[in-house]
Amino acid sequence: MEALSLPAALSLVAGGGAGLSPELRAALGASLPLLQRDYRFERVWFWGCIQGVRGAYYIAQGLGPDRAAPRSRLYSMNCLDWSLLTPATEEMLALAEEVKGRFQGDPSFEYSLAEINPEAAARLVQSGKEPVMKEEARLIATIEQIDRAVGIVPRGAFVKTPLGSVHENRHFEGLSLVEAKKLSSYFHFTEPTNLKNKTLLEKADLDPSTDFLNSLEHDIPQGKGSWSIQLEKGGSVVVLRSLLWLGLTFYHVPMTKQFGYVYFGTGEKNLDLPFML
Repeated sequence: MEALSLPAALSLVAGGGAGLSPELRAALGASLPLLQRDYRFERVWFWGCIQGVRGAYYIAQGLGPDRAAPRSRLYSMNCLDWSLLTPATEEMLALAEEVKGRFQGDPSFEYSLAEINPEAAARLVQSGKEPVMKEEARLIATIEQIDRAVGIVPRGAFVKTPLGSVHENRHFEGLSLVEAKKLSSYFHFTEPTNLKNKTLLEKADLDPSTDFLNSLEHDIPQGKGSWSIQLEKGGSVVVLRSLLWLGLTFYHVPMTKQFGYVYFGTGEKNLDLPFML
């Protein structure tokens, strides 16, 4: 969610019990503008928090002019001192899928892959690498997994230019209340995959400038199996909560430009989702 509107945004998603202490809010209010200045980001988003056993990782994202370009990610243990994370690789993502259990809260902690996945450990040994995965690498991969799976935006909030870059839509004034209650009104803010499978007839009704992302209505399990949609604050705010990554909360105030998502959780995928339906 947008760093400048963080206090108001956090109050809109507080219905699920997620939030920050006044001290941490004050620390973010002081450090995020400095982060934007020092790294020369065009925008800074507060992504959320992954709670470990012995400490918590607070995550921020820096954005450039093209909102769909890879984002710079940083983490902090106290919301004041920030460290830049390297981009996630496919190898990191594959290894992170193998690691189960809570984060420790120590970036230098090492997971032994020999105990988790002997085949993956053997491949690393053959390539001359240590058969371990540092928690910092798992953190990078988990943030990427969550963004790809459940990082969402309202339809029309962003537009794609003929040159392929993605920018905020200056004419977006929010979804109507009727539209805001539909899963089809929200898109995954990541590289689309389902669009390539659509027929020409299905694409005929799509606006290429706004309908360039995957809709939530095609998520598996389909329908509301992956998401919980609720009206809160007296029906003035639409809140979507992910059932796949418990802790991811998205909010949108209909008929306004206010929207965003934040994650407060343990960084573990809900593998029991198919059995909960």
